Parts: sequence; structure tokens; C-alpha cells
Amino acid sequence: MSNMRKLATIEKIVDIQPIDGADSIEKVKVRGWWCVAKKGEFQVGSDCVYFEIDSLVPSSNPVFDFLKKGGSEKTMVVDGKEYKGYRLKTIRLRGQISQGLALPISMFSVSGNVGDDVSEQIGVVKYEAPIPAQLSGKVKGSFPSFMPKTDEERIQNMSDVLGGFYVTEKLDGASVSYFKKDGVFGVCSRNLELEDSEWNSQWEYARSVGLIDKMPNNFALQGEIVGEGIQGNSLGIKGKEVYFFNAYNIASGEYLDFKNFKTMIDGLGLKTVPILDENFSLPKTVDEMLKYAEGKSQLNPSVEREGVVVRPKVEMRYGGSRFSFKAISNKFLENE
Repeated sequence: MSNMRKLATIEKIVDIQPIDGADSIEKVKVRGWWCVAKKGEFQVGSDCVYFEIDSLVPSSNPVFDFLKKGGSEKTMVVDGKEYKGYRLKTIRLRGQISQGLALPISMFSVSGNVGDDVSEQIGVVKYEAPIPAQLSGKVKGSFPSFMPKTDEERIQNMSDVLGGFYVTEKLDGASVSYFKKDGVFGVCSRNLELEDSEWNSQWEYARSVGLIDKMPNNFALQGEIVGEGIQGNSLGIKGKEVYFFNAYNIASGEYLDFKNFKTMIDGLGLKTVPILDENFSLPKTVDEMLKYAEGKSQLNPSVEREGVVVRPKVEMRYGGSRFSFKAISNKFLENE
């Protein structure tokens, strides 16, 4: 079976709201979708299987028997195999739009993690309306594998992307990267790997917070070390501290998205660089961005910050490279 869309996925309920005038149903939110469920069936954080609209769910599974009232059984042939089921459509119940279907994960024999596609395990395919005879023509074969089908993603499945960007303060210090590759811990400055020594500030920090032992294997953390003896200590910080801005999965060759990055740093008991805005919209001009970069440091409100760094909350690429940019404060530059 070949599905371009993840029609049935393991998800978590992210919000629950009452429906006016309804005693037995309520609306639950999965990703960016709202759908109607039995009252009390879920709690926020509950695992569920979410079926997108246009799913053809198998009529042979008694779990879906309640859908008989809403429509007739449909038959489709996908990759030479026949499927019978009920089509999920947008409906309105007690004035509430319901898009898709959320059911407790306990109702299905599926395995996987949140976000995993379980369409094939349950036998779900995408419903396609019959093609009018004048458009169908005579079938020659399956769709060619050398080009993609036309199937845009729905906006409700892109709520993370639509969350936009986040902005962090750019700290005036020295770059540092920590890694553990195949069980071996290492420390790097901006351009070089550093040997362990008692007087080295980057290694000293790693020992002081127990990072050598608790660092996840095959991950790298990148940050800025600031404080006394570092780059003139323009922030006027006592002692030394490292503030992290990147987490990198060495095994997969990918940076972690913002949410997972924060979760990792918090779990390790470390600090992120100051986060100025978690829901930032890009300005229309460069001048507006440069103006935004100006301001006082969150680490020391008596001094100008060096600037800001903007990254997408969900990793993306621009011009072949990771999307990320910095804007340096002109006020900071004037005071250098």
C-alpha cells in the first residue's frame, strides 16, 4: 500500500473544550485539528489514534461500526488491492465542526511512538472520489515512481511550522561545543578540538556540571561561554557560565527542533541562551530587524545586548544550508 499522507497516526490530545448545550460530547484537539469525542474519553496528554478526514477506515473492524449511521460503505482499489470502509468527512455536531476522528489507542493493536504512521497496521487508505469517465481514460499502469504525486499538506498538520520563529539573545562570549561520539566525550572551541586541562574554561565547565557523564551519546551541544576572563566580559558577569543554543544529533546528522532542544537542555539541568520571543514573525524589512536587535541584555539589563539570533521552531533549510541568521545591534557596535 502506498499512502502519501499519514492518514492514521499516534498522537496526543493537546486540548479539550466543552461544546455549548452538549452533555455527552466535547471537542478535543489533535495537532491543529478539532474533532468531537465522547465526554470523558480523553484527558489532555492522552494517547490516541487520529484519523484524518478523507481516510477510508475499514468496515471490517467493529471499532468503526458507529460510522454506519453517517454514510454508506465505500469500495476502493489501491495498488491492486480492494478496500471496503467508511469515508471520514468534515461534519458539524451541535454546532461544532469536527474534522477527523480521535479514538483511544487502547482500541487498536498498534505499535509505535507519537507521530508514527499506523495507517497500514489498521488498514486505512485515502479515499479518492471516482474519476469522471471523460477524465479517467484508459489505464496504462501505476503512477510513475520518478515524480511525486500532487498532494499538498493541510494547514492543520503544520501548526508547528506556523508557530513561526523564535528569537534568542546573541551573547558576546566564546563559542564552545561539547560532544559524545561513540562514548568518547570531547570539547571544541569555534574551530579546534581542545585537549583536557585544568586551566581550560570549557573543560572546567563540563566537569563542574557533570556534563562528561550525563551527555547523551552521539549528540553535540553548542553554546556560548561568557563571564570573567572571556572576551573582556562585556556583560559584567561574575564567574563563568555556558548558555546553549544548539543540540545536534550526530547519528542522524540533524539539529533538534526548538521544542526538543529545550527539552534536552532542561533535562540535563543546563541553560539556554536567553529566549526573547518563542512566537516571532519575521519583519518586512532589514531595517526593522536591525531595530529589533537593539535592547538591553537579559543577563545584565545595564548593558546593551550584542544582538539577536533568529531560527525557525521547526528546522528548515535555505539556499542549501540550515536556516538561521543573526542581527547585530548598532547600539552595541557603537559602544565597542
